[in-house]
Amino acid sequence: MTFKEFRKNKVVRFLSNRYILILLLFLVWMLFFDENSYLNHRELNRERSKIKNTIEFYDDGSEYDKKLIKNLQDPDSLEKFAREEYKMKRKDEDIFIIDFDSIKEK
Repeated sequence: MTFKEFRKNKVVRFLSNRYILILLLFLVWMLFFDENSYLNHRELNRERSKIKNTIEFYDDGSEYDKKLIKNLQDPDSLEKFAREEYKMKRKDEDIFIIDFDSIKEK
């Protein structure tokens, strides 16, 4: 195939049109090299979804803490919480803590 035959090809004629070339250059520039390129948008969307996930995580933790604080307003539940979480006891009590993880099963 000679160069003249190559230039007469429909696809080559279409792509060698100056408007098509300008359009292709513009698209390549906007997709890859521009400050607002597709690649930057994709990276920013990933970062935004990570931030949304952390916000949801902390909102759930906040809701749990609010329920816990509301529940700890009752003296009986406060005493139960202190006994279970902080191993507190009354003056005349003895507490035996059994750790089930340390017992080996045979």
